[in-house]
Amino acid sequence: MKKIIMTGGGTAGHVTPNIALMPALREAGFEISYIGSYNGMEKELIENQGIPYTGIASGKLRRYFDLKNFTDPFRVLKGYFQAKKIMKREKPAIVFSKGGFVSVPVVLAAKKRHIPAIIHESDITPGLANKLAMRGASKICCNFPETLKYLPEGKAVLTGSPIRQELFNGDAQRAFEFCGFTDRSKPVLLIIGGSSGSKVINDAVREIVPTLVDSFNIIHLCGKGNLDAQLEGTNGYVQFEYISEELPDLFALTDLAISRAGANAICELLALHKANILIPLSAAASRGDQILNANSFRKQGFSYVLEEEQLTGKTLLDAVREVYANKAQYEKAMEDSGQMDSIGTIVKLIQESALS
Repeated sequence: MKKIIMTGGGTAGHVTPNIALMPALREAGFEISYIGSYNGMEKELIENQGIPYTGIASGKLRRYFDLKNFTDPFRVLKGYFQAKKIMKREKPAIVFSKGGFVSVPVVLAAKKRHIPAIIHESDITPGLANKLAMRGASKICCNFPETLKYLPEGKAVLTGSPIRQELFNGDAQRAFEFCGFTDRSKPVLLIIGGSSGSKVINDAVREIVPTLVDSFNIIHLCGKGNLDAQLEGTNGYVQFEYISEELPDLFALTDLAISRAGANAICELLALHKANILIPLSAAASRGDQILNANSFRKQGFSYVLEEEQLTGKTLLDAVREVYANKAQYEKAMEDSGQMDSIGTIVKLIQESALS
């Protein structure tokens, strides 16, 4: 049985595509283990899958001034030597990386050990971690055709994003009961602010909850520590810090979604054909990747985009009304998109690279 080491972490978007690949990798005969950070969110997510997990030192490589910029390179170097030691012990046939800063020392250690490594870039333009890891990669998978021009020639492969198959098997009735809704005639609005939540989205949503609940049942995934006690008990509105096991059911119940524009999140909405409003993280607070992702989906007719700088309760309410009125149009565009078999494509690439 061939061994594969998977890596990636920092956000759920750097972990869930790896989880999506695991059943197919097992079926293909791979023994899977995982390298992540000591205490990152990936640790619990991966251990819940029953996958052997090893933590290594990691550091964030920032584009701005921070005193940690002087110490984190030493953590990355330590992580590199730890990853080399793990690979010497485990002798994997291949490494697969979903990105995040913990993945950089892992991919570079694989190169040093002459182990092929495949990395996956979700966004239109590569993030800093994947830019650094590219030199150690044999192949680079990507979601968007626009990304190919940013990747080294001969390494880039358009694969799309692996989507967890359980997302397609949700039970809407179970979700209705789980949320405690009482009015079955109202459509369901799902708000996803990212794995850590979004204050600006939370504030805009909560400003218009009294109006929205007249027309919608609302499921609000607001992020850890962001529950609003004043809204508890509001008929037709439920809030959760984070949802994992019940997410497929919530998607099955959803008629319209409001989401950040992280690549993994929007690819799941596309695969599930859910009409959506995207609120990308502003360029002031990021490198602008979510803006590019959102604009690509807008051009293809998959999404309505509301920029964070224009986000208010009123603009969000107007967007909800407009998108719901044109829901069928968005759904048809997604149904006609001709999505790729991402999992099959990536697993085949892993198998071919592991044999080389």
